[in-house]
Order: sequence, then C-alpha cells, then structure tokens
Amino acid sequence: MSESHQDKQHKARQQKVKQQVDARIANATEEKGLLLVITGNGKGKSTSGFGTVTRAVGHGQQCGVAQFIKGTWENGERNVLEKLGVEFHVMATGFTWETQDKQADTEAAQALWQECKRMLSDASLDLVLFDELTYMVTFGYIELAEVIDALNHRPAHQSVIITGRGAHRQLVELADTVSEVRNVKHAFDAGIKARKGIDW
Repeated sequence: MSESHQDKQHKARQQKVKQQVDARIANATEEKGLLLVITGNGKGKSTSGFGTVTRAVGHGQQCGVAQFIKGTWENGERNVLEKLGVEFHVMATGFTWETQDKQADTEAAQALWQECKRMLSDASLDLVLFDELTYMVTFGYIELAEVIDALNHRPAHQSVIITGRGAHRQLVELADTVSEVRNVKHAFDAGIKARKGIDW
C-alpha cells in the first residue's frame, strides 16, 4: 500500500525533528556535575528533587540529603532512601511559622549548613539534595555568598539540587537547569487535609 500525502508529510516532519534532536545530542559533549534549582509556588518541588535522588540511587550513585524547614513529621522518602544508603540530615525544628524563634531557627539552619558544606566537599557523593534551602537564604539564616562559594568549590562531578520558593536571582543565574513549578490548584486551599503518601 502506497503512502498517503499526509503520511509522507508526517514522516518528513518527524525526520526533521529527529535531525534537530540528533544534532543537539551530538553537540552536548561537556561532562560535569549539574546544579539544578527547582523553585516556584506550586506543589512538587521536593517531590521532584527526591525523584531525581531515587533515579541516581537506581544507577548505583551515592547521594546525600539535607532538609531545611521540614519538621518532625514522618518522611516517606527518608523511609525508603535511607535504607538504600542515602545520607539524611534534617533541620527538624518544624516549620518556621511554628517556632517563631529566629535565633533558634538560625542556629539550627547553621548546624545543618555545616553538614551541607561537608557533603559539598565529599567527592564520594554524586548527588546532594538541599530541600527548601532557598528559604534559609531569604530569611538570612545562611549567607548567600557562602552558599555560592561552597557550590563553586564542590567536586567537579558532583550534582546538586536546591528546592524551595523564591530562589535568589544569583542561584538561578548560577544553575545549569532551573524549573519553576506553578500553582494552578491545591487541595489544601479547599480545606482538604494533607495526605500521608501524597503530601509527605
């Protein structure tokens, strides 16, 4: 059966797309650890970060996680990933609107940041996730210049994911990949309680 005119047009378009994609793949020759920033007001930033950590673990890579902001709630991702050898450090002071104690929050953030700096100098770690780090910079608990310096001096192969709303412009500029999660609709706004396995 001969190809229709429509089939031929489709095939030609797809061949052109393939050539363009193949050319971009061929031109992507640099190998280095990446800095990914996942920001925006929508739900799913931490979930995306943890999904990437899970992917890396699936490829046999060594990973570490530092969680700012999050409190003492059970963490489904930690329940799985720690058993697979992922290093976890959690600020565990609760959400900042719960503590209302800037001094204590600053000290807790600084203590966790010391673990972050150690991970950023650990060549055995292929990927580190700094969940909700953007808030620490915004609140002034951790100095932006110190974060950028540590990121710039990490092992060349090490990738880093930073999540949280309102990522500072300098972090966005430094990053290799930036994703912004937009809030269209959220169950919590309709008075629906956070759900285990979905929200944490």
